[in-house]
Amino acid sequence: MLMRQFVRHMSAVTKSVERGSYTILNDKHIKQFQHILSNDENRVITDEDAVKPYNTDWLKTQEGKSKLVLKPKTSAEMSAILRYCNEHKIAVCPQGGNTGVVAGGVPLYDEVIVSASLMNKIINFDELSGVLTCESGVVLETAEKFLHERGFIMPLDLGAKGSCQIGGNISTNAGGLRLFRYGSLHATVLGLEVVLADGTILDVLNTLKKDNTGYHLSHMFIGAEGTLGFVTKVVIQCPVKPNSTHVTFLGVDSFETVLEIVKLARSSLGEILSSCEMMDHEGVQSVSSKFGLQIPVKKCPFYMLLETSENLATPRTNRRVLSEGRLHLQL
Repeated sequence: MLMRQFVRHMSAVTKSVERGSYTILNDKHIKQFQHILSNDENRVITDEDAVKPYNTDWLKTQEGKSKLVLKPKTSAEMSAILRYCNEHKIAVCPQGGNTGVVAGGVPLYDEVIVSASLMNKIINFDELSGVLTCESGVVLETAEKFLHERGFIMPLDLGAKGSCQIGGNISTNAGGLRLFRYGSLHATVLGLEVVLADGTILDVLNTLKKDNTGYHLSHMFIGAEGTLGFVTKVVIQCPVKPNSTHVTFLGVDSFETVLEIVKLARSSLGEILSSCEMMDHEGVQSVSSKFGLQIPVKKCPFYMLLETSENLATPRTNRRVLSEGRLHLQL
């Protein structure tokens, strides 16, 4: 019911936005983009069927009318594309993994889609500081696997990690399951490279945890949805991988009890509490029905998922710590 209302609302909002007085794409423009991208037909996509997935949002509720997808591989190519678009007043839609559910990554009308999918290199990782430098098109799961092999993890974890891109995570200030432990991306992103709308490459790829030398411009672009510039490179602080993780799934009889459990978990588990998520019955039931999964506890109005992670030689367990809490809760 809520999803249907959301879809209707988004459709109404989209229809209320008028197309700006931007240039209509023509063959001359396309030839220039082909020149910029070395006449690589796999990076200048004009086929209607090939363009359609980039026009369509993840929920399949919004579809733009773009006739062109561009796939730069370097910041220089990105700069040349945006400079040309700016000079000729061509509208642009920045796109990452296109996993958002609010149609923010697809065009409203016929904007040129600029995809970061081929800017997917991991540039450097410092195992002493845990600082990762990579391009914005790196898929979150790819970065996570890379770090796991070196004893580290990404500071964010999302359900869409198999297809979402780090640049998109930055541009939407994605939170994810590890927000409780490691904070937002404002806390973990140390530096960015961004191409501005006029093609200027802004290099603020700082790798220091503490830097008092001037303004922290990177924070301007975190959560800006690509409106201020296209993120092309990222420097991010990555935590050490915990040697033990425990997950507890709870059925809860009221929202007030949910709040009490959050308080108990924070006071009893402290810094090892890495995730604390709440779901209502309707949401869990929808997932259960869709994927044929069994809800592991009795039917309740609310459910909670708690995760702890630590590096102790003898890790504590969620259940034991919670059961030793001062509150008498029906878990």
